[in-house]
Amino acid sequence: MPSPQSLMLSLGVLLSVGGVLAVWYAGQRMAPLFLFGLMLSLGGASMLITGLCIALRKNFQVSVPGHFLLHPRTGTRYSPHQALTIQRRLDRMRREMSEDSVTRAEPEPPLPGTPPPWDMEPPPSYDTVMKSQGQLAPQL
Repeated sequence: MPSPQSLMLSLGVLLSVGGVLAVWYAGQRMAPLFLFGLMLSLGGASMLITGLCIALRKNFQVSVPGHFLLHPRTGTRYSPHQALTIQRRLDRMRREMSEDSVTRAEPEPPLPGTPPPWDMEPPPSYDTVMKSQGQLAPQL
């Protein structure tokens, strides 16, 4: 006994081809045959698409429902116990991260009240600098 999806695929192809042939033969001369062929081809196409969807849906395997990180890479599988342990750990880490962002608001460091005392000697005055530069520069 053939599987339902292979039966739908085969029947869909046959109906589509029969409908296209009826539309091609009828052309514009025979409207009832043209409409019958159109309906036949549309029905065949819908059966073909349904058969493909059923065939593709059967091949999808999700090993662990839940978090997308728990869907293993090809060739690896988590046991249900491992998946549950990993899920709990991820949830705990997520809770800790959300608590850190809510409870810890870092205050800005206070500005010092007075500037630190000046330990170096004061800079020379403007007049002193200009006089020393005037002595070093050659006069034209």
